[in-house]
Amino acid sequence: MIRSLDDPEFAARARDVEILGIDFDGVMTDNKVYVFEDGREAVVCSRLEGYGLRAAAATGVYCFIMSTEENPVVTARAKKLKIDCQQNIPDKVAAFTKVLEERGLSFAQAAFIGNDTNDRGVLERVRLPISVSDSHPVLDAIETFRTNRLGGDGAVREACDAIAEARSGNKE
Repeated sequence: MIRSLDDPEFAARARDVEILGIDFDGVMTDNKVYVFEDGREAVVCSRLEGYGLRAAAATGVYCFIMSTEENPVVTARAKKLKIDCQQNIPDKVAAFTKVLEERGLSFAQAAFIGNDTNDRGVLERVRLPISVSDSHPVLDAIETFRTNRLGGDGAVREACDAIAEARSGNKE
């Protein structure tokens, strides 16, 4: 079942969120990659995301990137945003579980933003599963709160703003 970020259930769940995991490709990017003749890659990200991540962090939410691939562009973007990132993660459920254990948290206190098959396991476990509007149809079969914005075009900002608003009780 796909729900909107405006659904009252979103705000109810967001109040309990202490940690937000974010997929990179297709969530923080538009899911396209530019490949140069020397093998270097470049992606497009939205500058909107930084403000949203800071808003969520200001309410006490720990935000981090979790990517199946290992790529210097992920490292560079995370560094620019001043958030942690984990890369080369073949099993996102196991990796997310480890992060939760290290922080003394549970899936009941967690949110995740994903867009594809490799995100499904985490999305099925977290209290606040979020998918971007152009997610792969495989995610349509599970409950997620869907952004209006596309991956790489402010979807993370939209979700973070909604989480921050629910946690602080303020409309911005």
